[in-house]
Amino acid sequence: MDTMRDRFIAIASQLLAEEPRLAVVLADISADGFAPAWRAHPDRVINVGIREQLLIGAGAGMALTGMRPIVHTFASFLVERPFEQVKLDFGHQGVGGILVSAGGSYDWPAGGFTHMAPGDVALLDTLDGWTVHVPGHPDEAEALLREAVDGDDRVYVRLSLQANRQARPVGRSTGATGATGFSVVREGRGGTVVAVGPMLDNVLAATEGLDLNVLYATTVRPFDGAGLRRAVGAGPGADVVIVEPYLAGTSTAAANEALMELPHRVLGLGVGRAELRRYGQMEEHLAAHGLDTRGLRERITGFLRG
Repeated sequence: MDTMRDRFIAIASQLLAEEPRLAVVLADISADGFAPAWRAHPDRVINVGIREQLLIGAGAGMALTGMRPIVHTFASFLVERPFEQVKLDFGHQGVGGILVSAGGSYDWPAGGFTHMAPGDVALLDTLDGWTVHVPGHPDEAEALLREAVDGDDRVYVRLSLQANRQARPVGRSTGATGATGFSVVREGRGGTVVAVGPMLDNVLAATEGLDLNVLYATTVRPFDGAGLRRAVGAGPGADVVIVEPYLAGTSTAAANEALMELPHRVLGLGVGRAELRRYGQMEEHLAAHGLDTRGLRERITGFLRG
């Protein structure tokens, strides 16, 4: 199976030939992959070098002229380092664009903490009007990218090397809120677990044999509060666990707001705030943050017994 980043490069290169207003802006990352597209469209594949503030500014400037920019680099260099430009050049100026990250929270442990961005979604949560997609499979990444290219809004697509074995359908936004609904993967009566993107396989393994609802989310902003309310039902209370591949607790406020009229408890699982200063491998980072199968089962069952 190809990686989400491989699929992104292939599909974005294809879309450049189909969509004349589309542009790709890079900061050295993935430049080799886009070399054929650059030769075919040298005016619409722009590599600004390792200058991330310029990366965002150039993309927003293109959007001001009516183009649809795809802006791409590692998450830490796409959201954290040039955050002021994301806030002002896209948000304040009221233009749309697609930010596509790679790297995620622990995809490349040997790169150290400079190449990790577990707080990226939480940081974007401080801004208005961003749609946030967290695909769990290359097929889902492709579908969400194609949908984003067709629009004019501000979209963040968070890619990861971690992926589920099976792709699941992702669709266009529906409903009055514009939220793409969470899908029901497993039904139960003892609580609800929301698995975000590449966390699904571990969540399904961790909850095997437990009487729980399991929901799957590839779009976390807007948050599907209506879908969560439907899943918990009309009982006297609700226990909800949200498992995210980035900063633990990022979506607990959204869940609490969705369930404010119902007695409830929410546990947010994800990447801890403490920096892990040994490189290791991705699997070791998952285990250290309690996001492997064993860690998830212990924390979910402990919460539900509480």
